[in-house]
Amino acid sequence: MSQSSSQINKYLKSLQKHLTDEHPDNPTLANAVKSFRKMDYVGHSMGLLGKDESYATFVTWWPMIAVLGTFSAGKSTFINSYLELPLQRTGNQAVDDKFTVICYSRHNEAKTLPGIALDADPRFPFFQISRSIEEISEAGQERIDAYLQLKTCPSETLRGKILIDSPGFDADNQRASTLRLTQHIINLSDLVLVFFDARHPEPKAMQDTLAYLVSASVNRADANKFLYILNQIDVTAQEDNPEEVVSAWQRSLAEVGLISGRFYRIYNPSAAVPITNPHIRQRFEKKREEDMADINARVRQIEVERSYRIVGKLEQTAKSIKNHFVVKLSDMLSKWKSKVILFDGLAFSSLAVLAGTALHLTDSWSLLPAFQENLQQHDTTSVVIAALIVITILYTHFSIRRAVANGLLKKLAAELGNDQDTYKQYMQAFNKSTAAIRPMFLSGPAGWNETTQQTIDEVINEANDYIQALNDQFTNPSGNGGENSQV
Repeated sequence: MSQSSSQINKYLKSLQKHLTDEHPDNPTLANAVKSFRKMDYVGHSMGLLGKDESYATFVTWWPMIAVLGTFSAGKSTFINSYLELPLQRTGNQAVDDKFTVICYSRHNEAKTLPGIALDADPRFPFFQISRSIEEISEAGQERIDAYLQLKTCPSETLRGKILIDSPGFDADNQRASTLRLTQHIINLSDLVLVFFDARHPEPKAMQDTLAYLVSASVNRADANKFLYILNQIDVTAQEDNPEEVVSAWQRSLAEVGLISGRFYRIYNPSAAVPITNPHIRQRFEKKREEDMADINARVRQIEVERSYRIVGKLEQTAKSIKNHFVVKLSDMLSKWKSKVILFDGLAFSSLAVLAGTALHLTDSWSLLPAFQENLQQHDTTSVVIAALIVITILYTHFSIRRAVANGLLKKLAAELGNDQDTYKQYMQAFNKSTAAIRPMFLSGPAGWNETTQQTIDEVINEANDYIQALNDQFTNPSGNGGENSQV
């Protein structure tokens, strides 16, 4: 076992133990780790995963809240209020250009750790993220500290959760790395709080930012995890027109595809504009309290959503391997074989024509019987010539195999666009299926056989059992038995 695969195995054992200790009466998530191990076997067999990779690291096993938004939207102020600690710097301008992962610490003092602390620890959602950064940053892994940092704090409200604060968005000057990390966060989060600034009444000025932040949620199966928060709504108190401001933002969101959902209207009382009219102040405070109560209720709910998310990811990945990766790889292999046979035919026909023309022009046909006789007698010169001919044929054939494979991968990269993680899996699996040591007559993708197919079916069935087990904890349609336990 290599050192990297040993580290993954150690991590999975540690994770399983932690989940068992965390919920001794609820083994669902601990058992899910075993199912991820089974799926890893299939991924390694097919080449979808490297030996130092595990599907279990594609999800975060801790409840995670992402806070996104424009640079002046009051994200840091909200986070400090939620933590009841002045952890994040605040200001009307961008004060932090890094993604900050915030987690609980038993120490009384808050600490800031470099990005490498996240990259090297599989418990966090940025495990080995330096690989992605390396692909888009000239400085590679040396630049990870420019993108990420870890902050720890003793806030009890954060215990058992991970909070991620994004740098303020300036869509006209976005780095590709920031967008990729943002998408990574969105995919892993149980709850995504998207903040906008009520002090900017013309949202069309931020159309590019809206298009990115909002379009990420449109048509997603988990679109309900996005909460759109219009912060600092107290600035509308003087004109008493919060409904007009909300309507303006809703129209802008509709232009980028979001036609459902609602805005939560909040502000920080300690930093609010004084509202002198008592009736207006009472109405604003009541609305703020209602919306904050709804937001806090969703935050408390993420522990449950975390369990469903992980089991859902298990089932989704297993079905994706069976219904998408295998199908697409089989189609690519079929095209690859057809093109290799076609180009082999063209290449060797051309070589045969050239050889025949050369023999005809040099009137060397009569030498062939003598060459064959010398070859049978193991004449050194004849053997060397024959070996060179065989090597040329093999070199031509395997060069064609590789060139055709690279052409198909290039086309696939264009189809998948920015989905580099999916492309990487396809590339690794396709390269394994088209390797020189693998005969062309084998039909299916490398590693996909009766055993691996049965393993994937087992994982899908286990995922369904986990969902039922979770449902049994939170629902009781028959009305029998005692109270439902919680995860």
